[in-house]
Amino acid sequence: MIIEDKNWSERLSKIDFAFQPIVNIHTGVCYGYEALLRNYKEAGFESIDDFFNKAYNDKILHNIEMFLREKAIKKFSPLSKKFGTKLFFNIDSRVINSDDYKPGNTTTILKENNLPNKTIHFELSEKYDFSNPQDLVRVLKNYRDQGFSIAMDDYGVGFSGLQMLYYTEPEFIKIDRFFIQDIKSDSKKKLFVSSIVDIGHLLGSIVIAEGVETEEEYYICRDLGCDLVQGYLVCYPEKDIDTLKSYYEHIDVLNKIDRRKASKDHKLINSEIGYMEPILEEADVFNLFEKFKKKKANTFFPVINSNNEPVGIIRESSLKDYTYSKYGMEILKNPSFGGKLSKFVTKFPIVDIHTTAEKILEIFSNHEEDIEGIIIVENMKYKGFLSASALLKVLNEKKIAIAKEQNPLTKLPGNMMIFEYLSEAVKDLENQYILIYFDFDNFKPYNDKYGFRSGDRVILLFSDILKNYENSVKCFIGHIGGDDFFMGIKEESYENIHPQIIELMAKFRHNVESFYDSEALKAGYINSTDREGNVKQFPILTVSAAILELTKNRKEILSIEELTNMMATLKKMAKKSIDNIYYLNTINLDNSDF
Repeated sequence: MIIEDKNWSERLSKIDFAFQPIVNIHTGVCYGYEALLRNYKEAGFESIDDFFNKAYNDKILHNIEMFLREKAIKKFSPLSKKFGTKLFFNIDSRVINSDDYKPGNTTTILKENNLPNKTIHFELSEKYDFSNPQDLVRVLKNYRDQGFSIAMDDYGVGFSGLQMLYYTEPEFIKIDRFFIQDIKSDSKKKLFVSSIVDIGHLLGSIVIAEGVETEEEYYICRDLGCDLVQGYLVCYPEKDIDTLKSYYEHIDVLNKIDRRKASKDHKLINSEIGYMEPILEEADVFNLFEKFKKKKANTFFPVINSNNEPVGIIRESSLKDYTYSKYGMEILKNPSFGGKLSKFVTKFPIVDIHTTAEKILEIFSNHEEDIEGIIIVENMKYKGFLSASALLKVLNEKKIAIAKEQNPLTKLPGNMMIFEYLSEAVKDLENQYILIYFDFDNFKPYNDKYGFRSGDRVILLFSDILKNYENSVKCFIGHIGGDDFFMGIKEESYENIHPQIIELMAKFRHNVESFYDSEALKAGYINSTDREGNVKQFPILTVSAAILELTKNRKEILSIEELTNMMATLKKMAKKSIDNIYYLNTINLDNSDF
């Protein structure tokens, strides 16, 4: 692309591109790279916005865009040929209203670099107000007809919001960094991200979390259902393409460390997926007719591109207007119609195989139409189809499996799941864990006086208090048995959780008073027998907390036997302490009595 303006030509000679990977949030496998403009200051601009504003005001925005596309594609070409990955390239939405706008030569540029059109995903930002959505729809249709995909960039912080999403129907939605930053402590941001993910999946779009910089942000985005992740946590933008990889192992490791719940769902879902043979979007309509004739029981087929990525489904009902029309077949044969399947493709919910069964059910049930099921992908590739009946079977089997591992009284995870949690915690040396053993004080005398049914009510009271705490803090709670409970909190410090544990214990002490008679409450104790059969006075029920902090970057892996013995000793110390709490961390372990 030749830029005739000498001033601009000189400036553009200094421009370069860096590439930042966009990877599968569950596996770390790289799906594509975003091209990011670099050296704009060397070219005489204060910012990237300043660069494009100048081009727009000079009425050469489209020519500049084409120059940048050519430069980025040429640099990216070896990387795409090496890994088969995609290029995400930003379009300034004002280019469509630019005075120099005309249909571009992107296909020609790609051919010169021996790359197919499906290599490019155009990112459209909603930063600028777009007054005529019909022009936008027309241009995007032209892009899609050529095989390009559309990504909605910076979603949630622009002018148009849902309106632009409605008109563009993007294949990808990129959630802006604003909603990712501080998401751990901002419930409103969690709500917004969750809503964007749900809307995206209902539209059949792939959702990308942009600007993820910390492990906390990563885990929350993954748990909320994001499909791909981009940001400093994965990799900084790199000008040198030789440093970029096709797989980012540390993301895979992060996921495996904290995949206890999803891994079981993965096995269940995998066993119930039906492989429904898809049809290529490049195939003609008559090929589709043949497939419906051979598979008479099928009312639809999944549609994939040549890279085995699903793009939607085609229902038999969509063809009825042509098959039952007098001139329908002639219309399909008409060269101007082109016999393209794309005219019949319907967007459809697509989820990764590592998604929890509950999240899949939520996507399925929230869809405004009666849909046949959900398309399942693995590393963005078509894996199969999960029908509505298969989804119900997965949920039922999961419910049965959970019931087997739950305490029958409180319905909390039992010893097997507690053991699994502890096994993961002791092996995860890179993260900090707070392990808490709760035990009632003077529970046996209470049981003896008021009976086991009343004792069960007290146990249920405490389990409800723990469940309410679990809803406000990311933690794991379990019921060891009887009046013994367990809590595990990841990536949190003792200083932060200590006042909350005090409050939790105080709440139990206050609420349990309702289980005593007025005489006992007035006296502050009950008369009952101890383990030797002696009648004694026992105070109103309280709970003790033995707390062990597994510090971050600890060097030694404790065995489960060592850990349980340690917690048992801490429990005895907690019961002897003034405030019923005893705390120890692994840094001070060598200086303790253990």
